[in-house]
Amino acid sequence: MLTAELINNNIPRLQLQDSVSKALQLINDYRVTHLPVVTEDKYLGMISEDDLMDVEAEKGTIEFLQENFITASVKENEHFLNAVKCSNQFETTIVPVTNEEKELVGVITVTDLLKALGDFSGANEIGGIIVMEMERSQFSISEISRIVESNDATVLHLNTTIQPDTGFLTVSLHLSKKEIAAIVSAFERYEYDIIYYFGDEKFENEIHSNYRHLMSYLDI
Repeated sequence: MLTAELINNNIPRLQLQDSVSKALQLINDYRVTHLPVVTEDKYLGMISEDDLMDVEAEKGTIEFLQENFITASVKENEHFLNAVKCSNQFETTIVPVTNEEKELVGVITVTDLLKALGDFSGANEIGGIIVMEMERSQFSISEISRIVESNDATVLHLNTTIQPDTGFLTVSLHLSKKEIAAIVSAFERYEYDIIYYFGDEKFENEIHSNYRHLMSYLDI
């Protein structure tokens, strides 16, 4: 999904001649933390509510706050994950979208980004979740898929994160069905370390938890 598909044209844009009080009112009305500033449609940057609040004279214009503008933006033909990165990096509730001429096309709101992330991650699909931890050398997409598919399921979404303290890989699987007890057992037979799973058969979670505790006891 490209950023152009998520553009929201309802969020207002500020001009340099707009007053600080007007900018604060718009930020409050639209419940955002930042607003884009333009001059003749050319994107200049974002002004934050915090910077506006620091101004003593609310009747002054935002032109005198240009050094505080955040010039970050994304292009209209970029993948929407770049907008997510921008929002996280600068802690904004909007992400300005510009064209090749550096004109402001519109903005993407955090709400729309969250919805897009939900669709992208398969959160709207019904299915079970398995979270495993492993060393990087143990990670094999083909083997993980084979184990899942051998139990009549498919991987809808796979996500990996690296634990900074251990260097281990956390692998999260979103599967096509919620009856995942057999899949959990299969991963355990292949000595995968499962740290969490969720499906319809909740009683199976307790059984497998007790099984793992028993195996740990026998290893002592």
